[in-house]
Formats: sequence, C-alpha cells, structure tokens
Amino acid sequence: MDGDRPGLVTLFLCGDVMLGRGVDQILPHPGDPSLREPYAFDAGDYVRLAEAENGPIPRPVDFDWPWGDSLAVLEEAAPDVRVINLETSVTRSDDFSPGKGMHYRMNPANLPCLVAGRPDACVLANNHVLDFGRRGLAETLDALAGAGLRQVGAGRDAGEAWQPLAVPVEGGRVLVFSVGMPSSGVPADWAATPDRSGVCFVPEPSVAAASEIVGRVRAAKRPGDLAVVSVHWGSNWGYDVSRAQRRFAHQLIDGGVDVVHGHSSHHPRPVEVYRGKLVLYGCGDLIDDYEGIHGYERFRDDLRLLYLASLEPESGELAELRMAPMRAWRMRLRRARADDSRWLQEVLDRVSRRFGVRCDLGPDGLLALRSP
Repeated sequence: MDGDRPGLVTLFLCGDVMLGRGVDQILPHPGDPSLREPYAFDAGDYVRLAEAENGPIPRPVDFDWPWGDSLAVLEEAAPDVRVINLETSVTRSDDFSPGKGMHYRMNPANLPCLVAGRPDACVLANNHVLDFGRRGLAETLDALAGAGLRQVGAGRDAGEAWQPLAVPVEGGRVLVFSVGMPSSGVPADWAATPDRSGVCFVPEPSVAAASEIVGRVRAAKRPGDLAVVSVHWGSNWGYDVSRAQRRFAHQLIDGGVDVVHGHSSHHPRPVEVYRGKLVLYGCGDLIDDYEGIHGYERFRDDLRLLYLASLEPESGELAELRMAPMRAWRMRLRRARADDSRWLQEVLDRVSRRFGVRCDLGPDGLLALRSP
C-alpha cells in the first residue's frame, strides 16, 4: 500500500469527539455544569478527576487545547476530507432526556474548539445528540450551521436527516452517510420521521437495513464519487465483532459503499479490508473527559488513534491506512510514547488478524496495515 502516490483521496476518520461536560468546563465559555448522573451532579467533577490522575489543567484553556498534538499531525498528513463523530449536543437547553444516565452538552459559544479541528463532516446519528431533547437538537443544528460546520445523520425531519453530506474532492465527491443503532444506546424514539426531528435510526444490522442504506447510496452516488457510511453501533468495551455486524458491513460494500466507519467503543476495535475496501469496526474515543475514571484499564482507553485512509479515486479501494497513536493527558491529546504505540500495535494486530490484516509500527511512529 502506498498512500504517497498523487491522485489518492485521503480521509481522516476518528471515533467520538465529545467536547461537552468536563471539556466544556475548561474552555473559555463554560456552560451550565449541572448533571443528573448517579454519581456526579457537576461537570466540574470530571475536571477534578482528570487533574487527580494527571495533574492541574489551566483554566480557561485555548480553544485548540483539547486537540493538542493532533492538529500538527493532521496538518502534516493534509487529508482531503475530515470526518468526526460529534458525540455531544451543542445547546444551553436544560431539557434533560429522561431515562438516560449520561447527558453531554457543550456551550455553543465554545464551538471554536470544534472549528479548530476543521471537520468537513460532523456525523450526528449517535446516542448523545438528543440528550437535551428536540429543542436541544434544534439548537445544535442551528449552532453548527452558524459556525460553518456541516453535519449529517440528524435533522428537523427524516428527509433532512437522511440527506448525505457531499464534500468536493478532485474528480468527484466524498459522500458521507450517518446512522445509529440501539446497540450503542440510541433510543428508538430518537428516530427522525417525516414530521418529527431526530436521527437516522437503524434498528439492527440486518440484511433489510443494509439494503435500504445501499439504495440510498446508489441513488446519490455519481461517477467519481466515494461513499462513506458512518455507523454508531456496538458496546463500549471489548474486541468482539458480531456476525451480524460483519455481514452488515460486507453487504454495504457489496452494494457500492467504499468505507464503513464504525464507532461507539471507547477503544479501537478490529480493522478489516473486504474486497479491497476499508471497514473500521470501532475507532475508539478521540476527545473526551474520561481521564481518572477507573474500571476498564486493561483496554487502555487513554490511548487514541487518528485514522488516515488513502483511497484509489476510481475504485475506492484502500491504498494505505496509517494510524497516528495519541494519548489523552490533562484533557489534551499528546503524541503517544513509543511503548504506548507498541502496545496499540500489538493489540490491533492481534484482534484484526482473523479479519485478514496485520498491523505494523513504522519508524515514523505511525501504525500501518499490511497483508498477512
């Protein structure tokens, strides 16, 4: 695989970008810190946990603080398209969604933090975008649009929610679709309908659901286009990929999808190359306020990955996948240490082996796929 050849289309893909709760509290315009969680009633508690783990965090921080070293990595990689899963509402609403244990929100005034990452597509079909009800969703949509940020996967009705986001690239477009499933905690009543706002909801990774998405992809795709389906699915922890998830991903690619971009897990899950196309079953978290929360240390959720996928523009086949290891420290991304990068490489190599790929750690500190 050679991602340095001219003419390739390079995508930056990542997992959850959660700029709410504790992260929101260290930014220049902290919102209401009130929480309704079993063990926390103030978002500042998550800042204190992180400080107890790794040391003091200055406040307020600059808007680019949470991105840290990742901005330099992305600047050097110069991806053509940047796709993130924005896993927070952007609202001042206090309409806490009933029946949920966690509610994420960031103050709209802190959106320059999201702008600092320069996303081309914010996928919203996840289990936190309606944490503050449909009023909160409406404010989220308006705030993103006002900041010049484009989103997909949620809308004021089903037509708007299911509309793919098209990002122009040389020779065509990258079409981004976004869907969420209950296996990741997306409630069924969050589904967008013809007369109700919500998200693109898929009840399960079934043959019928994949066929419906394929139909939407085929209706939108033109010659020269590449299609990414971003899927919020699965549990938070563990490396297992269900047979249904794998069948769903394969059916999408068989139908014309070029990349399946999975997320929801708090750590990276297996990678697969199926018929030459990339499947990321779980990208792990990227930015959040989870430092100092204990119980799942064996998964090393402090370690994060920036996925840089270079695709052949005509076929959509994967030319190269590079992954930049990062570490969350004081609510800021830092380049991972050599031993941490090696740990990530060994884990990703082990869990992806049964999917037909291996993972190496290069002299540049980046992880890369290779055939077994």
